[in-house]
Amino acid sequence: MAAVAPPETEARRFAFGRNWAKFLRSLDAGAIERARQSLCELLEVDNLTGRRFLDVGCGSGLFSLVARELGATVVSFDFDTQCVACAEQLKRSRRPGDSEWTILGGSILDRSFVESLGRFDVVYAWGVLHHTGQLQTALAHTGLLVGDGGLLCVAIYNDQGGRSRRWRFVKRLYNRLPRALRFLVVGPALVGLWGPPMLRDLVRGRPFDIWRNDAARSRGMNPWRDAIDWIGGYPFEVARPEEIFDFYRRRGFVLRRLITCGGGHGCNQFVFRAGPPAAAEGGSTGL
Repeated sequence: MAAVAPPETEARRFAFGRNWAKFLRSLDAGAIERARQSLCELLEVDNLTGRRFLDVGCGSGLFSLVARELGATVVSFDFDTQCVACAEQLKRSRRPGDSEWTILGGSILDRSFVESLGRFDVVYAWGVLHHTGQLQTALAHTGLLVGDGGLLCVAIYNDQGGRSRRWRFVKRLYNRLPRALRFLVVGPALVGLWGPPMLRDLVRGRPFDIWRNDAARSRGMNPWRDAIDWIGGYPFEVARPEEIFDFYRRRGFVLRRLITCGGGHGCNQFVFRAGPPAAAEGGSTGL
Protein backbone atom coordinates (compact mmCIF):
# COMPACT_ATOMS: atom_id res chain seq x y z
CA MET A 1 0.00 0.00 0.00
CA ALA A 2 1.29 3.42 -0.87
CA ALA A 3 1.62 5.70 2.13
CA VAL A 4 0.43 8.71 0.17
CA ALA A 5 -1.06 10.53 3.14
CA PRO A 6 1.35 12.39 5.45
CA PRO A 7 0.66 12.93 9.16
CA GLU A 8 -2.46 14.94 9.93
CA THR A 9 -0.47 18.04 10.89
CA GLU A 10 0.91 18.49 7.37
CA ALA A 11 -2.35 19.55 5.81
CA ARG A 12 -5.91 20.36 6.77
CA ARG A 13 -8.56 17.71 6.33
CA PHE A 14 -11.13 18.09 3.59
CA ALA A 15 -14.54 19.18 4.90
CA PHE A 16 -16.35 15.97 3.99
CA GLY A 17 -19.37 16.84 6.10
CA ARG A 18 -19.86 20.22 4.45
CA ASN A 19 -19.81 18.56 1.03
CA TRP A 20 -22.32 15.90 2.13
CA ALA A 21 -24.65 18.55 3.56
CA LYS A 22 -24.79 20.18 0.13
CA PHE A 23 -25.40 16.78 -1.46
CA LEU A 24 -28.44 16.17 0.76
CA ARG A 25 -30.10 19.31 -0.56
CA SER A 26 -30.54 17.64 -3.95
CA LEU A 27 -31.25 14.10 -2.72
CA ASP A 28 -34.43 12.69 -4.24
CA ALA A 29 -36.29 9.39 -4.50
CA GLY A 30 -34.51 8.49 -7.75
CA ALA A 31 -31.08 8.81 -6.15
CA ILE A 32 -32.17 6.71 -3.16
CA GLU A 33 -33.45 4.00 -5.49
CA ARG A 34 -30.17 3.97 -7.46
CA ALA A 35 -28.26 3.64 -4.19
CA ARG A 36 -30.51 0.75 -3.15
CA GLN A 37 -29.93 -1.04 -6.44
CA SER A 38 -26.17 -0.56 -6.23
CA LEU A 39 -26.03 -1.98 -2.70
CA CYS A 40 -28.15 -4.99 -3.64
CA GLU A 41 -25.99 -5.66 -6.69
CA LEU A 42 -22.75 -5.35 -4.73
CA LEU A 43 -23.93 -7.71 -1.98
CA GLU A 44 -25.90 -9.92 -4.39
CA VAL A 45 -29.00 -9.79 -2.20
CA ASP A 46 -32.64 -8.74 -2.51
CA ASN A 47 -32.99 -7.67 1.10
CA LEU A 48 -31.12 -7.48 4.41
CA THR A 49 -33.91 -8.59 6.70
CA GLY A 50 -32.61 -9.86 10.03
CA ARG A 51 -29.05 -8.71 9.44
CA ARG A 52 -26.95 -6.23 11.42
CA PHE A 53 -25.39 -3.64 9.10
CA LEU A 54 -22.52 -1.32 10.07
CA ASP A 55 -21.85 1.77 7.95
CA VAL A 56 -18.23 2.80 8.60
CA GLY A 57 -17.74 6.49 7.85
CA CYS A 58 -21.39 6.97 6.95
CA GLY A 59 -21.00 10.40 5.30
CA SER A 60 -24.45 11.60 4.24
CA GLY A 61 -26.10 8.50 5.70
CA LEU A 62 -27.52 7.50 2.30
CA PHE A 63 -26.37 3.88 2.41
CA SER A 64 -27.40 3.54 6.03
CA LEU A 65 -30.89 4.64 4.97
CA VAL A 66 -30.90 2.16 2.10
CA ALA A 67 -29.73 -0.69 4.33
CA ARG A 68 -32.45 0.14 6.85
CA GLU A 69 -35.11 0.18 4.12
CA LEU A 70 -33.82 -3.23 3.00
CA GLY A 71 -34.65 -4.56 6.47
CA ALA A 72 -31.32 -4.41 8.32
CA THR A 73 -30.73 -3.15 11.83
CA VAL A 74 -28.25 -0.35 11.18
CA VAL A 75 -25.44 1.30 13.10
CA SER A 76 -23.76 4.27 11.42
CA PHE A 77 -20.75 6.22 12.59
CA ASP A 78 -18.39 8.88 11.35
CA PHE A 79 -15.39 10.79 12.65
CA ASP A 80 -16.62 14.04 11.06
CA THR A 81 -19.25 15.70 13.27
CA GLN A 82 -20.87 17.33 10.24
CA CYS A 83 -21.28 13.90 8.64
CA VAL A 84 -22.96 12.65 11.81
CA ALA A 85 -25.29 15.65 11.60
CA CYS A 86 -26.05 14.81 7.95
CA ALA A 87 -26.99 11.23 8.82
CA GLU A 88 -29.18 12.44 11.69
CA GLN A 89 -30.88 14.93 9.37
CA LEU A 90 -31.55 12.20 6.81
CA LYS A 91 -32.96 9.92 9.50
CA ARG A 92 -35.27 12.67 10.80
CA SER A 93 -36.59 13.36 7.31
CA ARG A 94 -36.93 9.77 6.08
CA ARG A 95 -37.27 7.52 9.15
CA PRO A 96 -38.14 9.65 12.18
CA GLY A 97 -38.09 7.81 15.48
CA ASP A 98 -36.65 4.62 13.98
CA SER A 99 -35.15 2.68 16.90
CA GLU A 100 -33.43 0.22 14.56
CA TRP A 101 -31.07 2.86 13.16
CA THR A 102 -28.36 4.13 15.53
CA ILE A 103 -26.01 6.98 14.58
CA LEU A 104 -22.76 7.55 16.46
CA GLY A 105 -19.71 9.76 16.38
CA GLY A 106 -16.43 7.87 16.44
CA SER A 107 -13.23 6.95 14.63
CA ILE A 108 -12.32 3.65 12.99
CA LEU A 109 -8.78 4.32 14.26
CA ASP A 110 -9.95 4.23 17.89
CA ARG A 111 -9.54 0.57 18.95
CA SER A 112 -11.61 0.94 22.12
CA PHE A 113 -14.48 2.53 20.19
CA VAL A 114 -14.30 -0.19 17.54
CA GLU A 115 -14.40 -2.95 20.14
CA SER A 116 -17.43 -1.34 21.80
CA LEU A 117 -19.49 -1.74 18.62
CA GLY A 118 -19.62 -5.54 18.58
CA ARG A 119 -19.72 -7.55 15.37
CA PHE A 120 -21.99 -7.36 12.35
CA ASP A 121 -23.37 -9.43 9.50
CA VAL A 122 -22.44 -6.76 6.96
CA VAL A 123 -19.69 -4.17 7.42
CA TYR A 124 -19.73 -1.48 4.74
CA ALA A 125 -16.76 0.88 4.32
CA TRP A 126 -17.07 2.36 0.85
CA GLY A 127 -14.50 5.03 -0.06
CA VAL A 128 -13.73 5.84 3.57
CA LEU A 129 -10.67 4.09 4.97
CA HIS A 130 -8.22 5.75 2.57
CA HIS A 131 -9.17 9.13 4.09
CA THR A 132 -8.09 8.28 7.65
CA GLY A 133 -4.37 8.92 7.21
CA GLN A 134 -3.69 5.43 8.62
CA LEU A 135 -5.04 3.03 6.02
CA GLN A 136 -3.54 -0.19 7.37
CA THR A 137 -4.86 0.43 10.89
CA ALA A 138 -8.27 1.33 9.47
CA LEU A 139 -8.37 -1.85 7.37
CA ALA A 140 -7.40 -4.00 10.33
CA HIS A 141 -9.92 -2.43 12.70
CA THR A 142 -12.68 -2.75 10.12
CA GLY A 143 -12.00 -6.45 9.78
CA LEU A 144 -12.50 -6.89 13.53
CA LEU A 145 -16.11 -5.78 13.17
CA VAL A 146 -17.23 -8.63 10.90
CA GLY A 147 -19.03 -11.54 12.54
CA ASP A 148 -18.42 -15.18 11.64
CA GLY A 149 -19.57 -15.74 8.07
CA GLY A 150 -20.33 -12.04 7.69
CA LEU A 151 -19.61 -9.83 4.70
CA LEU A 152 -17.02 -7.08 4.53
CA CYS A 153 -17.40 -4.49 1.75
CA VAL A 154 -14.56 -2.04 1.20
CA ALA A 155 -13.73 0.33 -1.62
CA ILE A 156 -10.20 1.73 -1.75
CA TYR A 157 -8.58 4.19 -4.15
CA ASN A 158 -6.54 2.50 -6.86
CA ASP A 159 -2.78 3.00 -6.78
CA GLN A 160 -1.73 4.71 -10.03
CA GLY A 161 1.86 5.34 -9.04
CA GLY A 162 2.99 8.76 -10.21
CA ARG A 163 -0.55 9.92 -11.01
CA SER A 164 -1.59 9.20 -7.43
CA ARG A 165 1.32 11.28 -6.16
CA ARG A 166 0.26 14.15 -8.40
CA TRP A 167 -3.30 13.91 -7.11
CA ARG A 168 -1.92 14.06 -3.59
CA PHE A 169 -0.32 17.40 -4.46
CA VAL A 170 -3.62 18.68 -5.93
CA LYS A 171 -5.58 17.64 -2.84
CA ARG A 172 -3.12 19.21 -0.43
CA LEU A 173 -3.12 22.43 -2.40
CA TYR A 174 -6.93 22.54 -2.48
CA ASN A 175 -7.14 22.24 1.30
CA ARG A 176 -4.39 24.76 1.96
CA LEU A 177 -6.03 27.46 -0.16
CA PRO A 178 -8.68 29.83 1.22
CA ARG A 179 -12.15 28.71 0.12
CA ALA A 180 -12.48 31.74 -2.17
CA LEU A 181 -9.42 30.65 -4.16
CA ARG A 182 -10.09 26.94 -4.49
CA PHE A 183 -11.58 27.45 -7.93
CA LEU A 184 -7.97 27.82 -9.08
CA VAL A 185 -7.55 24.10 -8.34
CA VAL A 186 -11.06 22.89 -9.15
CA GLY A 187 -11.16 24.33 -12.68
CA PRO A 188 -8.00 22.69 -14.05
CA ALA A 189 -8.75 19.45 -12.16
CA LEU A 190 -12.22 19.21 -13.72
CA VAL A 191 -10.74 19.77 -17.16
CA GLY A 192 -8.32 16.93 -16.51
CA LEU A 193 -11.05 14.64 -15.17
CA TRP A 194 -13.87 15.32 -17.60
CA GLY A 195 -12.34 17.19 -20.51
CA PRO A 196 -11.18 14.22 -22.64
CA PRO A 197 -14.34 12.08 -22.18
CA MET A 198 -16.63 15.07 -22.77
CA LEU A 199 -14.75 15.86 -25.97
CA ARG A 200 -15.15 12.25 -27.11
CA ASP A 201 -18.88 12.41 -26.33
CA LEU A 202 -19.18 15.61 -28.37
CA VAL A 203 -17.43 14.03 -31.35
CA ARG A 204 -19.77 11.02 -31.10
CA GLY A 205 -22.81 13.28 -31.09
CA ARG A 206 -23.66 12.47 -27.46
CA PRO A 207 -22.78 15.65 -25.53
CA PHE A 208 -22.60 15.30 -21.73
CA ASP A 209 -23.09 11.52 -21.92
CA ILE A 210 -20.24 11.05 -19.41
CA TRP A 211 -22.11 13.26 -16.92
CA ARG A 212 -25.42 11.43 -17.35
CA ASN A 213 -23.78 8.02 -16.98
CA ASP A 214 -21.15 8.92 -14.41
CA ALA A 215 -20.33 6.04 -12.06
CA ALA A 216 -21.26 8.23 -9.11
CA ARG A 217 -24.84 8.52 -10.38
CA SER A 218 -25.20 4.74 -10.44
CA ARG A 219 -24.70 4.77 -6.67
CA GLY A 220 -27.18 7.59 -6.14
CA MET A 221 -24.46 10.19 -5.81
CA ASN A 222 -24.29 13.67 -7.31
CA PRO A 223 -21.49 13.84 -9.93
CA TRP A 224 -20.57 17.40 -8.98
CA ARG A 225 -20.35 16.66 -5.24
CA ASP A 226 -18.48 13.44 -6.03
CA ALA A 227 -15.96 15.40 -8.12
CA ILE A 228 -15.38 17.91 -5.31
CA ASP A 229 -14.91 15.01 -2.91
CA TRP A 230 -12.32 13.52 -5.25
CA ILE A 231 -10.45 16.78 -5.87
CA GLY A 232 -10.35 17.80 -2.21
CA GLY A 233 -10.53 14.46 -0.39
CA TYR A 234 -7.62 14.45 2.04
CA PRO A 235 -5.93 12.57 3.76
CA PHE A 236 -5.35 10.38 0.73
CA GLU A 237 -3.95 6.86 0.46
CA VAL A 238 -4.07 4.27 -2.30
CA ALA A 239 -3.50 0.54 -2.73
CA ARG A 240 -3.19 -2.02 -5.49
CA PRO A 241 -6.01 -4.60 -5.64
CA GLU A 242 -3.69 -7.46 -4.73
CA GLU A 243 -2.55 -5.62 -1.60
CA ILE A 244 -6.09 -5.40 -0.25
CA PHE A 245 -6.74 -9.02 -1.21
CA ASP A 246 -3.58 -10.25 0.54
CA PHE A 247 -4.20 -8.08 3.60
CA TYR A 248 -7.58 -9.66 4.30
CA ARG A 249 -6.67 -13.16 3.09
CA ARG A 250 -4.06 -13.33 5.84
CA ARG A 251 -6.79 -12.45 8.30
CA GLY A 252 -9.06 -15.29 7.28
CA PHE A 253 -11.28 -13.51 4.76
CA VAL A 254 -12.34 -15.07 1.46
CA LEU A 255 -12.86 -12.84 -1.57
CA ARG A 256 -16.36 -13.11 -3.03
CA ARG A 257 -16.39 -10.18 -5.46
CA LEU A 258 -13.87 -7.81 -6.97
CA ILE A 259 -14.84 -4.83 -9.12
CA THR A 260 -11.86 -2.83 -10.31
CA CYS A 261 -11.79 0.65 -11.79
CA GLY A 262 -9.79 -0.61 -14.75
CA GLY A 263 -6.54 1.00 -13.67
CA GLY A 264 -8.12 4.45 -13.41
CA HIS A 265 -8.35 6.93 -10.57
CA GLY A 266 -11.45 5.54 -8.87
CA CYS A 267 -12.04 2.87 -6.24
CA ASN A 268 -11.53 -0.86 -6.46
CA GLN A 269 -14.44 -2.58 -4.71
CA PHE A 270 -14.11 -5.77 -2.66
CA VAL A 271 -16.62 -8.04 -0.99
CA PHE A 272 -15.08 -10.54 1.44
CA ARG A 273 -16.66 -13.21 3.60
CA ALA A 274 -15.22 -13.82 7.04
CA GLY A 275 -13.84 -17.35 7.20
CA PRO A 276 -11.68 -19.38 9.57
CA PRO A 277 -8.28 -17.90 10.45
CA ALA A 278 -5.68 -18.54 7.78
CA ALA A 279 -2.81 -20.87 8.57
CA ALA A 280 0.40 -19.13 9.52
CA GLU A 281 2.54 -18.31 6.52
CA GLY A 282 6.25 -17.85 6.26
CA GLY A 283 7.87 -14.57 5.32
CA SER A 284 6.70 -11.02 5.94
CA THR A 285 3.04 -10.39 6.69
CA GLY A 286 3.25 -6.62 6.72
CA LEU A 287 2.10 -4.32 3.94
